[in-house]
Amino acid sequence: MKCANRFACAMLIIGVVIACGAMADEGKPTSPALSPGSKELITPEELVKLLQSPESYKFVIIQVGFHRLYDQAHIPNSEYIGPASNASGLQQLRARVLDIKKKNTPIVLYCGCCPWDHCPNVKPAFEALQEMGFTNVKVLYIADNFGANWVDKGYPTEGRR
Repeated sequence: MKCANRFACAMLIIGVVIACGAMADEGKPTSPALSPGSKELITPEELVKLLQSPESYKFVIIQVGFHRLYDQAHIPNSEYIGPASNASGLQQLRARVLDIKKKNTPIVLYCGCCPWDHCPNVKPAFEALQEMGFTNVKVLYIADNFGANWVDKGYPTEGRR
């Protein structure tokens, strides 16, 4: 789905990118353990195919970014947890997965606040779930931002758009 008010969407994305850049360490990628091509990453195209499969109900999809982005547009049936770059977001993430008994349950994390190399949220979330013993965690590789790499491609979304 396309954004109905392109100016408002552009301003939202610019604001989040600025905020994200301010939170990330200058010049240091925040996701080096999750570099493009690693087995822990899933592309938007791969996730769309999985969402269309009969097995999609087994996936837990968690957005670990900013609430404003989630409200604007998010992956259907994904859950908002909060920015994993802060203690509160990580605490909410840990609390959410406590009731998942099978450590091999497929979990997909995503943010999409800003370019991959500057995202402050995916790496801490991924590491927290690894520390908790989850073995089937994937991170959605969003190269630029959720708008460009998901919404503008017409992939399914929920939210205000």
